[in-house]
Amino acid sequence: MQYEAAIRTVSWASVLFAGATYIQAPAPVLARNPEPSADSVIYRLTSGSRLQIKTGKAGVFGFAGHNHLIESHAVHGEVVYYPGEPARSHLEITVAADSLQVLTPPDTEEIRKVGETMRTEVLRTADYPVIRLVSREVQPKEGGFHLVGAMTLAGQTRTVPLDVVTRITGDTLEAGSTFSVKQTDFGITPFRGGPGGAVKVADRVTIDFKAIAARAEGTSVTRAPTSPAKEAVGRGP
Repeated sequence: MQYEAAIRTVSWASVLFAGATYIQAPAPVLARNPEPSADSVIYRLTSGSRLQIKTGKAGVFGFAGHNHLIESHAVHGEVVYYPGEPARSHLEITVAADSLQVLTPPDTEEIRKVGETMRTEVLRTADYPVIRLVSREVQPKEGGFHLVGAMTLAGQTRTVPLDVVTRITGDTLEAGSTFSVKQTDFGITPFRGGPGGAVKVADRVTIDFKAIAARAEGTSVTRAPTSPAKEAVGRGP
């Protein structure tokens, strides 16, 4: 029974962020992406886009904790694509922090408690309502891009590398990426609980996003690609 009580405390919000220590140093000042020009195409994210966060477990009694899957469909943003010079392409994705919903484990009471704690104590959505990912460097590769992005979470901005698989079909762009970040990189101390603090969550969490975007009305390409190799972004896997 002691272990059962301990296990119940290891929910995503209390595990991933509860008792977190936030670094008060200001986030780096980042320049905005350049404005799109006539030789670019703008794709705006649709309601089919979504963001998922997956947690893991660590420690001697890591098996006693819960993994959690958190998801949001309140994902917005745009991709500015340059067919002739893919390296000039850039993206910005924002997620309403209070839209994140806990999907697992299938325990209604735990989900309610985790969701409330996540919004009020963890992400502090009243103060930090938006999670943001903005590209800073873009390198075309087979089937998509390698990006260096700036991710802002709970008031902390950090640089993250990620690979994005991209496919363009007609007026629709689809993109997806799975990458991971460390809690400590955002000033967060991973939760420890259970007997002697033996149950804890792994520092690293996995983020998975899927973007479905439609070409903005009135945007078109006025310059043809300079070489087939530069069209790598349009070739899906």
